[in-house]
Amino acid sequence: MSSSHSVQALFQPFTAGKLTSPNRIVMAPMTRTFSPGGVPGPDVAAYYRRRAENGVGLIVTEGTAINHPAASSDPRVPNFHGEKALSGWSQIVVAVHEAGGRIIPRLWHVGIQRRPGSEPNPEAPPISPSGLALTGEQVGEPMTEAEIGAVIEAYAQGAADAKRLGFDGIELHGAHGYLIDEFFWGATNRRTDRYGGDLVARTRFAVEVIEACRRATGPDFPIVLRFSQWKSDAYTAKLAETPDELARFLAPLVDAGIDIFHCSTRRFWEPEFEGSDLNLAGWTKKLTGRPVITVGSVGLDTEFISLFTEGKLPKSTGIDGLLERLEREEFDLVAVGRALAGGSRVGRPRSGRAGRTS
Repeated sequence: MSSSHSVQALFQPFTAGKLTSPNRIVMAPMTRTFSPGGVPGPDVAAYYRRRAENGVGLIVTEGTAINHPAASSDPRVPNFHGEKALSGWSQIVVAVHEAGGRIIPRLWHVGIQRRPGSEPNPEAPPISPSGLALTGEQVGEPMTEAEIGAVIEAYAQGAADAKRLGFDGIELHGAHGYLIDEFFWGATNRRTDRYGGDLVARTRFAVEVIEACRRATGPDFPIVLRFSQWKSDAYTAKLAETPDELARFLAPLVDAGIDIFHCSTRRFWEPEFEGSDLNLAGWTKKLTGRPVITVGSVGLDTEFISLFTEGKLPKSTGIDGLLERLEREEFDLVAVGRALAGGSRVGRPRSGRAGRTS
């Protein structure tokens, strides 16, 4: 696809605090389920190394389960705890760094989206702020404050281990209806204690997770938060209906210590609010002053899920629109998902098993 804008904007170095990248290309996290027993092996190291060797500046790993019994629903999703799993991740860090790339793990708890009775811990029930499924159905009991504290500690331990292993930062998964996002969203958080309330009050759990991770890693270790308006099977969901609401939502997260926001949208070219062309990443940067990552059907001719859910092709501005937005500094980094999943060279994917965004 030809472009009237220079692709050099994608290949400028990026620095935010102690996080550096040789270019603006980020590999988006994609669930792969190629880690039997939760342990990433040499094949996983080779997979990530190939991406770094072929031009990806910053890799965000697939979602990794923190040390909590209900964090995952699949024994092939890699753990971020335990001697064997952490040893595997240590080798991955070495492989990516040797290839000139940067890498951060995505720390993940699936929350209410855990399948009851699923491995690796079939006896562990799903947990959530209010025991509510994304549909609003009551499917469990609200988390106790003791349970909340245990999960926060698990995130902090994951952050400490990431720093010890030599990762370049961490990403907290606060999007798509998983645990942190379930506290954000009013449909799944109806608590009446300090972890519930209005939009700002519902950030408290995330704030305490961020603060715990910061204490565990020190003041300079990069912390990225991925968040989204949309939820799994609720694509029109909104945390914030207006820029003012978004500003109020983001402020406590900035104060808690987030360095970079990873702003998940299904289509990067779509405006977030009426009256402006800015997407979610653009608004987040404007409102917080923090660096941002944009993501959403980058590198694809269309956001292909719409073929099944809407029966039509959404209009994309393609690489030209992406470069124009990057040149005017609407966002700082560009995350590419499925276009990188099956191959390794940036812009030249080869055949292989495509990951799914997590």
